Amino acid sequence: MRRSLVLAVSAALVAGTALGFAPATQAADTAGSLRFVDIAGEGGTVLKANVVTPAGADAATRHPLIVLPTSWAMPQVEYLAQAKKLADSGYVVVSYNSRGFWQSGGEIETAGPKDVADASKVIDWALANTPSDPDHVGMAGVSYGAGISLLAAANDPRIKAVAALSGWADLIESIYSGRTQHLQAAALLGGAGYLTGRPGPELQQILGDFLSSDLTKEEDMIAWGRKRSAVEQLDRINANGAAIMLGNAWGDTIFPPNQYASFYEKLTGPKRLEFRPGDHATAEATGLLGLPNDTWTSAHRWFDHYLKGVDNGIDRERPVQLKPRSDAGYEGYPDWKSLDANRRKFDLGGTQRIRANVDSGANGGVVMLSNLLDQFFQAPPVASVPLLPRAFAGVWQSERYDAPQRVRGTVKVHTTVSSTKESGTLVAYLYDVGPLGLGKLVSNAPYTFHDRTPGQPFGVDLDLFSTAYDVPAGHRLALVVDTVDPLYIEHNPTGARLTFSSPATDPSYVSVPLRAE
Repeated sequence: MRRSLVLAVSAALVAGTALGFAPATQAADTAGSLRFVDIAGEGGTVLKANVVTPAGADAATRHPLIVLPTSWAMPQVEYLAQAKKLADSGYVVVSYNSRGFWQSGGEIETAGPKDVADASKVIDWALANTPSDPDHVGMAGVSYGAGISLLAAANDPRIKAVAALSGWADLIESIYSGRTQHLQAAALLGGAGYLTGRPGPELQQILGDFLSSDLTKEEDMIAWGRKRSAVEQLDRINANGAAIMLGNAWGDTIFPPNQYASFYEKLTGPKRLEFRPGDHATAEATGLLGLPNDTWTSAHRWFDHYLKGVDNGIDRERPVQLKPRSDAGYEGYPDWKSLDANRRKFDLGGTQRIRANVDSGANGGVVMLSNLLDQFFQAPPVASVPLLPRAFAGVWQSERYDAPQRVRGTVKVHTTVSSTKESGTLVAYLYDVGPLGLGKLVSNAPYTFHDRTPGQPFGVDLDLFSTAYDVPAGHRLALVVDTVDPLYIEHNPTGARLTFSSPATDPSYVSVPLRAE
């Protein structure tokens, strides 16, 4: 049933995208600046591509080049609306369907070495066949295109600027954080891949091992993911010196924001980090349809400055720009670590025991849906905290706050756990609890352990997914812990019980980063 649901959702997403971009295709073609081409990628694999050039462009004048690899499962017309806007402002834009998808040749490599080589082949082609300037090359993309762009920046020094939107820098921390498989995210990606492309044998094997929880293959899966993670090539990215802009949504259920923030802090060249409300790629979606969009506006400004030399002030702004999950405007910070400057704790006192294998009713929502509702209607997943069954959920609450608590950054949980079994999974949720006990989800994260001695306590440190959320005055925060969530694969043997304690020598707590007033 899960597989059928994933395939149905994937089909709807792909069909909707293709239909939605039809008007953009017609508009660009009418302008006479669009042409569809075949580009020989790595090993001669044909990549289906389109080229949009500035009106009146000729071989005598060179223009900055932007290369756009498509998102996972998206057709090659994905970026046409943005490509037209960029061409109108003086760029040559080449967008191509990543190998293994739609009409491009080859098999899906999941941002493997052939995908990275393809990016350089596309740049080669553009410099030879369009009025592109070899000294002013940029790459951008959403999701899969973002991951490929970052990896390409590590391997091709010609790339001077990147806008990586709703992407990943650490694939392991994205879909295997807390040593827990992100089930819905992996199933959605896998289903969409089979529906719109041709997964190669390596991807089929990895996906099968991942979803079947084959721990004997865990090291192989991690090695596969690291090869596809820009954070593992950080030294080369920094040495090449490309200007890197990262954008993501707070509620991205495929590539959570933490891994982007960590990667951002390690970059040494020009950089910018933007987080907004939403789920995977929803922050950029309206821009792909040609509508006004903050994310794409920032990307255009980024390229204008670092590829065209426009003095638009983006290099003098505070580089970390956060939009809270409310009606509040953007907040600027000098760096990500400054969000840790003001923290407030509440204790996880006492001892609580819960039974595993039963969903308590607390959960992180549905991939691609729940955080979309939060983005547009400020309606995150909810739970009645007083009614959560204490046999299956541990619950701790803070005092009621007299003033608003503006949560900014990464909430940290520290506790001591023991289990009746050697393996197990727990999921922690932070709720904003109103006077009537209704809790709105602020953040969550999973944690899985293996090879533990039954009955022997051990410490757990867990970072919840980063967020920006305003808790109203008169409300309180609650931490809820249970063992089952449809977003994740759980590893609790039948009949397992977990005990949470707070030893005097190592007290348990929740540490909440708050905006300094």
